[in-house]
Amino acid sequence: MVAGADEVGRGCLAGPLVAAAVLFSYRPQRREWERPLEGLDDSKRLSPAARKRLFAAILEAAVRVWVVVVPAAEIDRIGLQAANLVALRRALEGACEGVDPPPLRLVDGFKLPGAPSARQLLGGDRTSAAVAAASVVAKVVRDRHMELAGRLYPGWGFERHVGYPTPGHREAIARLGLSPLHRRSFRTAALAPAG
Repeated sequence: MVAGADEVGRGCLAGPLVAAAVLFSYRPQRREWERPLEGLDDSKRLSPAARKRLFAAILEAAVRVWVVVVPAAEIDRIGLQAANLVALRRALEGACEGVDPPPLRLVDGFKLPGAPSARQLLGGDRTSAAVAAASVVAKVVRDRHMELAGRLYPGWGFERHVGYPTPGHREAIARLGLSPLHRRSFRTAALAPAG
């Protein structure tokens, strides 16, 4: 059993940070899930259509999937790095709770304080199926959240840039100010209008 964890949304000006953990069984009788997951990779390297297809395949193939969402207000309260580490640790704990024997736990790029059994794996979303799957799950969940945010808060374009600091996003902030979804702790040059 292998659990992989990854996060999405660290570099965003708005919206939550989303961490996911995916638990796969590599026992021979459970290997039928591999074929539907062909092309699994870091979510940033996949098209939206590929992520959508793989998301469904991951949910079908995984023993367990666990998602942790940290809203902007919580990121502002405890800080981005703390929020990231807490979310990754909670996602892994949720995916692995009650599993015996304890699975191998892999985290893309970060050492997790308070989780000594979790192994840091640099570039894990390109080298581990479980971490890549977590990357896809986190990205799809966060993008869907931001598409809904675009309907709830029209004008900022969340459905297009999903909270990242694009020129269009910065122009919307200059025009409309900050929405309730914006991270106030990011009041830096990144929030300044483009140009």
